Amino acid sequence: MDIIKDGMLLLFCETLFHYSFFELPKLLLFSLFVLKLEDMKDTMVELEKFDKMQVIKKYRENQINKTLEQCKDELKASSPPPTVSPGRCGLGQMVNVVGPRTYSITVYSTSYPYGAWGRDAKPAPGDENKYWLVMLTSSNVYGHYVRQYSTLSTLLLGIGPKDTYISSSNPTTNTIQGPNMVMYANALYYNCYYSYSVCQFNMTTRSISTVALPSDTGYNNKFPFAHLGTTYSYTDMDFVTDEHGVYVIYATTSNFGNVIISKVETSNPPVLNKTWFTSLHKKTVTNTFMVCGVLYATRYVDKETEQIFYSYDTKTNKERYDLKINIKKMQTNIEFLNYDPRDHLLYAYSDAYIVTYELIFQ
Repeated sequence: MDIIKDGMLLLFCETLFHYSFFELPKLLLFSLFVLKLEDMKDTMVELEKFDKMQVIKKYRENQINKTLEQCKDELKASSPPPTVSPGRCGLGQMVNVVGPRTYSITVYSTSYPYGAWGRDAKPAPGDENKYWLVMLTSSNVYGHYVRQYSTLSTLLLGIGPKDTYISSSNPTTNTIQGPNMVMYANALYYNCYYSYSVCQFNMTTRSISTVALPSDTGYNNKFPFAHLGTTYSYTDMDFVTDEHGVYVIYATTSNFGNVIISKVETSNPPVLNKTWFTSLHKKTVTNTFMVCGVLYATRYVDKETEQIFYSYDTKTNKERYDLKINIKKMQTNIEFLNYDPRDHLLYAYSDAYIVTYELIFQ
């Protein structure tokens, strides 16, 4: 535009020099033409600015729309599990797992990669802050004592533990086999050594009661948790807690190795109550836990990620295989996983590390 303006002014000056007085009206018209061009230049500059703003605005709109579409896709990919009615727990749908909130190696360092830990889901008065820890100290398979700490801080620091022995030797009749166990109402529930039975160990009296599962139940590494790369040794039985009590998760040959859920009544001796049969093959699962009567199963994705992919609602008997809720791992494997209904945290034992995650409900 500046080149046009300078050229017109030069032409005007040359014309003024050559033309006579009688031709001045023509020159006036010419000057008006030059002024008009100047106005046009200013208008073009403003239009250019406006156009740039529109392009920027459109670009931003496109970016926002793209982000919204990505969010929609992620929501679809992580579609929530079955709705939990308020009358059962009042938590709503579980939509995410965040954390870890706690991440620490035990005082035993990396000596015992298999173990379990947590809190009593139904503690006695005065024991609300206690934590328990069990390491499988023999061949990463067997354990024979429970270690308790007064608080989480003392556990993390390894201060003032109290050991309660199931037996003086390891392993032997009714000692612990496998890392899957829970504490409920001052009793430890676990797979009895070399049997298809549930053991209930009273922490105060040190008495043991048992209840047998069906005779074709997998035990002694027949139906362990697994993924394509490995199996988790002696995880044939998984014990979990939720707002309703204690359950045992296992598989039988008559159910083709698929997961079975049985409610354990915590009487003395314990008894099996209602049972649910699923279509989920146990060896495709790396761990399970229960929330508000809904069973969730996890699978190994890679060294950094475990994924909740499956749910079974014991109230509606509905199964889902389309869940995609990821858990960020700090170590490669998770040998133990359980939900605490008191604080809504997931407790994990992961290659000798103790970890907690927070469950997010809608």
